[in-house]
Amino acid sequence: MLIIDSKDCENIDKALKKYKKKYEKSRTLNQLRERQSFTKPSVKRRTQVLKAIYRQQLASGKLED
Repeated sequence: MLIIDSKDCENIDKALKKYKKKYEKSRTLNQLRERQSFTKPSVKRRTQVLKAIYRQQLASGKLED
């Protein structure tokens, strides 16, 4: 549960902005999306390896984006 400490004189927009930032940092939405469907461990590993290869190629300059 996310708790936002708002002062009496604080604007509601600022409080909402703080809430949205905390919500994004907690990665709640990502966890919910991951739990909706089961992915096999082998598939997870394969995607991680492919992402790592892609990042490596970007860093070395072999791939141009």
